[in-house]
Amino acid sequence: MDEIHQPIPQTRQPLIQRTLSEWRTLALLGGPILVAQVAQMANGVIDTVMAGHASAEDLAAVGIGSSLWMPVFLLFMGTLGALQPIISGYRGGREFDRIMPATWQGLYIAAAASVLMILILVNVRPVLDLLRLESETADITQGYLDAFAWGVPAMLLMAALRGLTDGLGHTKVIMAFSLLSTLFNLPLNYIFIYGKLGLPAMGGIGCGWATTASNGIAAVALLVYLNRSAAYRRFHLLAERVRPDLESIRAILRLGLPIGFTIFVEASMFCVIALFLAPLGPVVVAGHQIALNVVSLLFMLPLSLGMALTLRISFLMGARTPATAALLSRSSLILAAALAAVFATALFVFTDGVARLYTSDPAVQAVTVSLLVYAALFQVADVIQVTCISALRGYKDTRIPMMIMLFSFWGLSLPLGYLLTFTDWLVPAMGAAGFWIGLTGGLISASLMLGSRLWLFTRAAGGDRV
Repeated sequence: MDEIHQPIPQTRQPLIQRTLSEWRTLALLGGPILVAQVAQMANGVIDTVMAGHASAEDLAAVGIGSSLWMPVFLLFMGTLGALQPIISGYRGGREFDRIMPATWQGLYIAAAASVLMILILVNVRPVLDLLRLESETADITQGYLDAFAWGVPAMLLMAALRGLTDGLGHTKVIMAFSLLSTLFNLPLNYIFIYGKLGLPAMGGIGCGWATTASNGIAAVALLVYLNRSAAYRRFHLLAERVRPDLESIRAILRLGLPIGFTIFVEASMFCVIALFLAPLGPVVVAGHQIALNVVSLLFMLPLSLGMALTLRISFLMGARTPATAALLSRSSLILAAALAAVFATALFVFTDGVARLYTSDPAVQAVTVSLLVYAALFQVADVIQVTCISALRGYKDTRIPMMIMLFSFWGLSLPLGYLLTFTDWLVPAMGAAGFWIGLTGGLISASLMLGSRLWLFTRAAGGDRV
């Protein structure tokens, strides 16, 4: 087996050398994850830009459709994310005979989730009617989702198989096939949206078909690779197929559903905030969206490191080296804090330049600059919390962190943000800045609670002998 990306720790090394060695392992695991995340984000950018050149209605429909399918997909993708620490733990404990049975149970969950997600997407017209969209935009949105739904099985299949590849430490595999999907998405969008190669111009609906086709190509290519690659000869999908096992499926869901729900809660909250800000006018909404886009791009790096941290800690616990797992958990907070400081400083220094990069409208620029100052503080708290919750997932602790995030976002961030934005109860109404302060307050709360739980968890798991 490949020992390069998931080496057994050398516990007799000096503390600093052990720490740097673990950070290097994180970088090797996290680098390809980062590229895969950026490639997946690029698909959304490509869809938005190309639909926008078709018509304003097509652009609006693709944007609305994406905001509807994305939270649902994140719920199921997060649930399937339980496979990564499970398989990484088996890999660390050298329990290779348990890896393919777990993978197959994940594939059965992905199949069931595909049916549910398709049923949701092809029946959203009542939701569109509630939003009071113009009939043309609503028709395009439903058409886009109808086309997109055909690709859902491929997306969730890749999410399940990512548990196998990432769990084994081979994070470059999903990176490669994510890039493949992006490479196909661009020309397919051109063909379907604008009507090339004898096809009719489909506008925004073509985005759905392009995404379905590109994801289908990537999924089939991944299956071929896994069944023919020498690296996976030991883990042959078809030869090692097992029947559904309800107890194993329940074990995956117990770990994965809190992860999926946590991600869903965060994604849905940002959607709700966007709706709350709509009455403040398009200038405020545009400035808010720019600030949100900036922090989302910066968040890709700590998120990728967090995913690598989950893989590494679950491996270390499977390898029965809790002291090294604790060392990595605690030292990663130092790394996260340094990263957050760099990002926050960059946002403070380059706010004007970033605003001008996104828009030439002086009014939107002014709103963006004011919000990016708050976004810098938000970024610090966000980086710390994702590091803590990722480490806890490596310890297979997901239920209490889910409750912490639920309280921090919906119990603290949203109410506080609403009060600061629209009322004079605490201070004079602050507009959109109020929600950013509320978000930062909630994330600080989450960081403190998750950090305390992580510290206690590392001690309970035997990490007090670092």
